[in-house]
Amino acid sequence: MTSVYTMDEPDERNRLDAMAQGVIGKPLDRLEGPLKVSGKATYAAEYRIPNCVEGVLVTATIARGQVTAIDDEAVLQMPGVIAVLSDDRMTARAAQGGAGKSPVRKVRDVQYYGQPVALVVAKTFEQARHAAKHLRIRYREEPDPLVDPEDERATFEPFEDPTVQGDLEQAMDAAAHAVDVVYTTEGHNSAAMEPHASIAEWDGKTLTLHSSLQMLRFNRKELADALGLDADNVRLVSPYVGGGFGSKLGISPEGAAASVAAITLKRPVRVVLLRQQVFQCIMRRSETRQRLRLAADAEGRLTGFGHEAWVSNLPEEEFAEPVLQASEFLYPGDDRKLDLEVTRIHRVTAGSVRAPGEAVGMQALEGAMDELALAMEIDPVELRLRNIPERHPTLDIPYSSRKLEECLRKGAERFDWDGADRTPCMKREGDWWIGTGMATATRVHNLNKAEARVTFRADGSVEVASDMTDIGTGTYTVLQQIAAEMLGVDPGRVEVHLGDTDFPPGSGSGGSWGAASTGSAVFQACEGIRSKLAAKLGCAEDELTLKDGHAVTGNRRIAIADLLEDEALTEHARFKPGKITEAFAAAMYGAFFAEVAVNVYSGEVRVRRFTGAFSMGRVLNAKTATSQCMGGMVWGIGSALTEELAFDHRDGHIVNPDLAEYHVPVNLDVPHLDVLLVEERDPAGSPLQAKGVGELGICGAAGAIANAIHHACGVRVRSFPITPDEVLAGLPEV
Repeated sequence: MTSVYTMDEPDERNRLDAMAQGVIGKPLDRLEGPLKVSGKATYAAEYRIPNCVEGVLVTATIARGQVTAIDDEAVLQMPGVIAVLSDDRMTARAAQGGAGKSPVRKVRDVQYYGQPVALVVAKTFEQARHAAKHLRIRYREEPDPLVDPEDERATFEPFEDPTVQGDLEQAMDAAAHAVDVVYTTEGHNSAAMEPHASIAEWDGKTLTLHSSLQMLRFNRKELADALGLDADNVRLVSPYVGGGFGSKLGISPEGAAASVAAITLKRPVRVVLLRQQVFQCIMRRSETRQRLRLAADAEGRLTGFGHEAWVSNLPEEEFAEPVLQASEFLYPGDDRKLDLEVTRIHRVTAGSVRAPGEAVGMQALEGAMDELALAMEIDPVELRLRNIPERHPTLDIPYSSRKLEECLRKGAERFDWDGADRTPCMKREGDWWIGTGMATATRVHNLNKAEARVTFRADGSVEVASDMTDIGTGTYTVLQQIAAEMLGVDPGRVEVHLGDTDFPPGSGSGGSWGAASTGSAVFQACEGIRSKLAAKLGCAEDELTLKDGHAVTGNRRIAIADLLEDEALTEHARFKPGKITEAFAAAMYGAFFAEVAVNVYSGEVRVRRFTGAFSMGRVLNAKTATSQCMGGMVWGIGSALTEELAFDHRDGHIVNPDLAEYHVPVNLDVPHLDVLLVEERDPAGSPLQAKGVGELGICGAAGAIANAIHHACGVRVRSFPITPDEVLAGLPEV
């Protein structure tokens, strides 16, 4: 039986708090953790499939033009080489950002340096890699391609209609205090630990792809469309994913190429991207240029708010980094201007990377807010407290729930924040200036439709199944806890099966919507099972208590296994967001507090303390939620200090395409991270009263570090990452 729950209004029932098992919210260990640390969790490239051969992609060495010939004769004579393929079906990939359609591209029509143009298949990986390096590609290269957004030829056009309310120019002129500044951020790579990898098998009718993917429900259709197959004849298997961060939202080149090769050669084909290929041909976060204009009255309340951003992408792509997402709802200002513009250049596709939009938009906004607080000589925390709007400033709709004030106050108390005197260069320890900074955190809350199947077996154990993926976030464990709580069993009695399109289609892992969306489907299926159990006992569902494998109603208590009478109960539930998404402005909130040390001679920056207070509706698992917040804060350190894609301005290729030269934070870069979870319930967030977690911890984090650097040494750097040379140029003489 399939039940459908369409969420059109807030769910005030608060059902999880009425349950008796007591496992929701608890910091349970990750269900799949032992498999991962023991090496028993099988990732995409690790399946042992008989007769499997190896493929290596060959990528373009020009920025724009056409492949005129592939000289494969010599390569085909090399030991072990089986085939050289160049097929338009290999261009399959998702629309970056999870919405819209990607333009149809031909594999030999080169749009950027690093674009896959061919696949070499051989008996071993080493043979395929050797042959791929020697495959000669001939091009008709278009001269002087536009690869740099700073090129004088680059033109920007509105990506969407700008938001204009009132007269921002007049508000700036009339303001008691105003800030008009430009911030820039460099591009980022997702840098997931597991490279993109796929193994394709074709049995003459059905394609099975073992792959590292985030959104199986969408990926199945993408691949089927590219290959000309019915979606029912495509099976995707992705139970364990070694990180995604947006880069695995869609079918990527290795999955499409492996599939084409398996169908063509009628044997299994494995394709694993080299780390450099992951950087060059998957996706990037766009660089940004952002103008912030803030106008405030004498009491520090915003009267004018302007945020304009300029980003880039390939021609025809429908995605543009949504820099203004938080600015649409976070702060007030009757006179407003929000405008996002995009230029078309020939660099690898720009797409969703680690909290698209807020991750880079918030750090610039929060830097500008700090500058306004300094101009007004008030505590930066107080400035933000004075600027929490009552309703969405543009749409004039209510907020679903918002614990921003509590996060600001509790975070400040936890950190021992002193915002009374923000004069720079007031504290020095040896060769280091010491300073503190803070910033607001926010991330839009999203819901997506999802399905799940829950079976209460005759022996009293439970099975949960969905094609939902776990990309390292704790999905297995959270879904286990929801089912255990709702059905009154020990979590150890709940099996969770994920990452296979043979299971009901979940929401996928993206946009921080996984737990709230697929979790709501599991919750709904469990409600259906509870109703069936209540019917067996002749009571209403809300009069039934399930705990420790027993059902209790009135003065009756019976083992659930006895109640089932050798009959398994199965519910298939379908969750849909409905009108709720338009009725409320739903988001997660938080606050960052950072302490940094800046070397007085070299400009080196070290983060010494970092506290985050976060509110995301009901906390489903305190340990996994804390871990997610910590991960976001680590990315915030990277965005603030080390991470940047460097491009050659002649042909647009990435000059630092690996983890040796693209610097993500490592152990010595990260201090003790202090995370405070500010608990709440959000009836409009989901039937669970929970919202997203994963991406909140990065949104604004880099801004807190930039503000702390200014407080430490007086240097205001408006370009991210903040590198020692930029700090050094402005350091006071000592």
